[in-house]
Amino acid sequence: MYSELLPLFNKLVQLSPQEEELITSSFTTKTLSKGDFFLKEGNVCKYVGFIRKGLVRYFVLKNEEESTFEFTKEGEFISDYPSFNRKTISMQNIEAIEDCELLVIEYSHLQYIFDNTTNGNYLGRQIIEHRFDIMVNQLLAVYMQNSEQRYQKFLDEYADLTQRIPQYLIASYVGVKPPSLSRIRKRLQNQP
Repeated sequence: MYSELLPLFNKLVQLSPQEEELITSSFTTKTLSKGDFFLKEGNVCKYVGFIRKGLVRYFVLKNEEESTFEFTKEGEFISDYPSFNRKTISMQNIEAIEDCELLVIEYSHLQYIFDNTTNGNYLGRQIIEHRFDIMVNQLLAVYMQNSEQRYQKFLDEYADLTQRIPQYLIASYVGVKPPSLSRIRKRLQNQP
């Protein structure tokens, strides 16, 4: 069950057997069916999740339309970290777009790991820095790239997911309607 999580941590720092035991006992399993929410706007994010299997999307409601800004797959962490850390209301949604198997941890258990492992704070910082980089890049893309560039960015970043994500969600990520996405795809296919 922890065969993906512990090697990821051990790539960053060498965990002792006791630290591995503490980590495995701090995470619990959670399943989401396709369409279920890990987090809904208006709620406080209570967990950090590690995706063992499946795929989720992050989205916000903007002018009563869903705007997808990220996809996260197996081997990656999910959470609304500001909401999780500060116990504030979230403005975003995290929805399963496939059936998902997760390992989740609550705030108090995560803090206990940070305080009681040799490199717990370093592990946490590495994960947060990775998430921060993703969020900044997404924000910059919205303001600095046109829809064709955002679609190319999608292909570059999520090439392994193109068959797993419905076209209307890719269109939402790019910031266009599905017919516009079809035109963009056609233009890119016709380029030499």
